Amino acid sequence: MSLQDNIQYKIIKRVFILTILIIGVFFLVFPEPMPYIYGIIFGSTINVLNFRLMSLTLEKAVGMSNNKIMPYVVGNYMVRYLIYGIVLTISAIADYINFYSTVLGIFMVKTIIISDTFYDIIKGKKTSKMQN
Repeated sequence: MSLQDNIQYKIIKRVFILTILIIGVFFLVFPEPMPYIYGIIFGSTINVLNFRLMSLTLEKAVGMSNNKIMPYVVGNYMVRYLIYGIVLTISAIADYINFYSTVLGIFMVKTIIISDTFYDIIKGKKTSKMQN
């Protein structure tokens, strides 16, 4: 397992844990939680799959020639946003999926990456204060 695979695994595992925690909160807060739960599961699943697709795209692009990289990466970028558009459209049309919880699920990977960064910054500041 490479370092990239290890980081991807860590991020996906944390997205899964955060999704489970949010589902628990939905059970406690909403009288009819199932549309919210379907939305968060739908959004976070698509987000994790698109995260993996982005990773595969970048791994393949590294080995390509310079004139083929840009069209390949931009094409896959557009495909990922098309997938997000389809997911949001389905979520907006379907009565059994909450649109807003789907949007929340779509931001799960970004939330985990940003919170990890803030955690590392805070941890680094505490470590540097302890060393002085």
